[in-house]
Amino acid sequence: MGLTRQYLRYEPAAVFGLVASPRAGVAFVALRGERARYVAVPACEHVFVWDTRKGEKVLILKGLKQQVSCLCPSPDGLHLAVGYEDGAIRVFNLLSAESTITFNGHRAAVTALQYDHLGGRLVSGSKDTEVIVWDVINESGLYRLRGHKDVITQVLFLKEKNLLVTCAKDTLVKWWDLDTQHCFKTLVGHRAEVWGLALLSKERRLITGSADSELRVWDLTYIQEVKDPDEPESKKSKGSPSPETEENTEEDETLELDEHPEERIIKCSKVGSIMREGRDRVVTLGTDRMAKFLACHGTDSVLEVFSVLSEEEIQKKLEKKMKKARKKAKQSSEEEPERSMELSLQEEIQRITNIKASSKIKSFDLILSPKGELKMVLLLQNNVIELYNLDLSAQMPQAVRVSRITIGGHRSDVRTLAFSSDNIAILSAAAESVKIWNRSTLQCIRTMECEYALCSLFVPGDRQVIIGTKTGKLQLYDLASGSLIETLDAHDGAVWSIALSPDQHGFVTGGADKCVKFWEFELVKDENSVQKRLSMKHVRILQLDEDVLCVRYSPNQKLLAVSLLDCTVKVFYVDTLKFFLSLYGHKLPVLCMDICYDGTLIATGSADRNVKIWGLDFGDCHRSLFAHDDSVMYLQFVPKSHLFFTAGKDTKIKQWDADKFEHIQTLEGHHQEVWCLALSPNGDYVVSASHDKSLRLWERTREPLILEEEREMQQEAEYEESVAKEEQPVVAGERQGETGLPGKKTIETIKAAERIMEAIELYREEMAKQKEHNAICKAAGKEVPFPVNPILRAYGNITPSAYVLEVFKKVKSSELEESLLVLPFSYVHDLLRLFNEYIQQGSDVELLCRALLFLLKIHFGQITGNQMLVTVIENLKKTTISRVSEARDVLGFNMAGLQFLKREIEAKDEVTFFADATECFEEKKRKRKKKEKMVLAML
Repeated sequence: MGLTRQYLRYEPAAVFGLVASPRAGVAFVALRGERARYVAVPACEHVFVWDTRKGEKVLILKGLKQQVSCLCPSPDGLHLAVGYEDGAIRVFNLLSAESTITFNGHRAAVTALQYDHLGGRLVSGSKDTEVIVWDVINESGLYRLRGHKDVITQVLFLKEKNLLVTCAKDTLVKWWDLDTQHCFKTLVGHRAEVWGLALLSKERRLITGSADSELRVWDLTYIQEVKDPDEPESKKSKGSPSPETEENTEEDETLELDEHPEERIIKCSKVGSIMREGRDRVVTLGTDRMAKFLACHGTDSVLEVFSVLSEEEIQKKLEKKMKKARKKAKQSSEEEPERSMELSLQEEIQRITNIKASSKIKSFDLILSPKGELKMVLLLQNNVIELYNLDLSAQMPQAVRVSRITIGGHRSDVRTLAFSSDNIAILSAAAESVKIWNRSTLQCIRTMECEYALCSLFVPGDRQVIIGTKTGKLQLYDLASGSLIETLDAHDGAVWSIALSPDQHGFVTGGADKCVKFWEFELVKDENSVQKRLSMKHVRILQLDEDVLCVRYSPNQKLLAVSLLDCTVKVFYVDTLKFFLSLYGHKLPVLCMDICYDGTLIATGSADRNVKIWGLDFGDCHRSLFAHDDSVMYLQFVPKSHLFFTAGKDTKIKQWDADKFEHIQTLEGHHQEVWCLALSPNGDYVVSASHDKSLRLWERTREPLILEEEREMQQEAEYEESVAKEEQPVVAGERQGETGLPGKKTIETIKAAERIMEAIELYREEMAKQKEHNAICKAAGKEVPFPVNPILRAYGNITPSAYVLEVFKKVKSSELEESLLVLPFSYVHDLLRLFNEYIQQGSDVELLCRALLFLLKIHFGQITGNQMLVTVIENLKKTTISRVSEARDVLGFNMAGLQFLKREIEAKDEVTFFADATECFEEKKRKRKKKEKMVLAML
């Protein structure tokens, strides 16, 4: 048997060049005791926390593979809930930067997240049209709410009532009663998608943003507050529309009759609209934490900020208005009867200012600082975070931009990458700038303005760089000064490709003007200084019939390969520029190619998704590989080997073996098209750039990669994915209703169920062995040594039943119900007996009761129909009731103790407060007396 070839694995080392991804929202987070300084932003699969004052990244909350789609900080500021594209939700602790809780329930991207005011519950909405309420403290799901027909856009808890309000792209706003878990009211006043919701005026007013320039305002009346809710007159008088909306009176009366039952909890009546200046849809609508300020923005770069008057302020304004009206009536000597005056909606919700950002806004967050300033953070589309301050004490408040985080990345997609010859510096260039990064620290060392860059290279010596642009120019930059030394008009069209000659004396460029031009480096006298400076001299030209897309030298500098728009690759002799070979076979243009270190092979990547490997001696095609699911954008050989990397528009980077024609490994990490990559001269590092604005560094490890194992791992991953996509298990006798179980079947829940089954089987085997052992001892008339199971010995010689409990406790709280749902009924019999034993001992009563009630719910028919389980259930009933009442008593005692301590602390604080106040008063008295004495002395 021949030796299998070993390869070394490339692992992800870092993500850089990214300030923030525009997919999810931005949020102020409390860190190091400051609330208005640090902001959390999504960054592909991670979450970055930036210090807005210093412009530094202070924390990275590391994700797995999926992109972040939603963020929500907890009310206490210690945690951050993060929703992902695959429907998972992870709760991070901001102090340790670790994920403490994971919730799996949604089958598509999480689009909305909200904590309740205490932070004990979390509600999530998703692209799968479902809303799930989670218990954060117990780390489990409570229930799933179904009813919307399109993507959920916003979810909000009400503070005072146990209600939830949700809106979606199906034009509906739904009200849910969380006590009964049903939708009791649907608002149907919108013609298009509802993109945002906000609650104002102590939850007495609802404001909704849709696809037009109106912000609709609804008055909320809680019907329980009426003295007699069954009396139609009082109900109508309470819920009757205001004078401004008299035209809706008839509609309201019909609603009253048609929707009588749902009006018992809450009544919504439209009071009017606030007009936005933007004509497009609302993208984000939100308030600060106290709901004093409201802001919204559309698909443009303007944020509109409104102030919401409190009840006291409204009262003051009304009194002023009444005063004016009385004065007017006096002047005109008309005795007008005093009628009740009301403020218009525009007076209650006043526009403060409009903020024009430097680019399109994707999301924002507001916070009122203790100094009375309104701080606003904006996440922009072009990889920028901006922070604005609004001084509310000014007569005409104007927003001032305080800080702008930009240095960490490019404003547009990076189109070209290059490594310096010492493997330390990385060049990245986009439509507006060239940046030089330090590979080890990932810090941006230089930023230089440029035109739209398409290709680049480090000049030998690594002190200068050359950029080829879309307008056909070659730009030469000096890295020490960070300045542009020279600009040459090289081509009449875009410079698509640039390649350094192997002798390092010059380079070659290919452009859209059907020319290949040869250049040499030369030193010319600098007009501004005595020293000479580097320049580029055009020496030769090769005219072709088609646009040139890519050029590459062979390592011995004898041949030049040129890729053309007619889908062929032409190979020429460098010295005479005579034609040597034509490589044809691709169906679409060849976008990238490379020649290996010994000049024997050339690999070409095309827009037809294939990679072809050719021999350079005769131009024969060795193999055609179907490489990517979309265009192959970049291809480069690993130095000193026949291995090469390809980057595709399918978000993947793949490594191939050109000798064995095998796919070695796939580097997954980017979330959108990969435009380019670069390999370090020693082959240890790969850097790639993508449409998701991120640059990723991959490092070659010492870990060998075995292809068979790689294939097995891929198959396992595919199986796990298919398991998650399978039909969810159904509870017998249940129909698909408004509510459902919060969890979903995943590979983790299946594994947890398997662990429980294995533990129960071990318990059965051990009990059978124990019986046999007892019989042997009885027959022998003496104690025979009993062989202990190695698993039980590893756990410290515990009993088989204790081992089952240990396994049960290790099942994640959020996965418990789903694990029990896939557990076969044959194991339930033993489990119920064991539960009885555990509850009698008083161990983990809460967890066991939760599991017991769930098992009874899903297997009710089979359990009640089984005669053998009747006695077990009877025993369970007695033990459970007694143990639960004991636990409740303990909780009650503890609660009473805590309340007593609270009262004691408050009483102490009051005493200190009064003591301080008396001291201050005495001090003032002394000072006054001293002053009076001094005055008398002067007189």
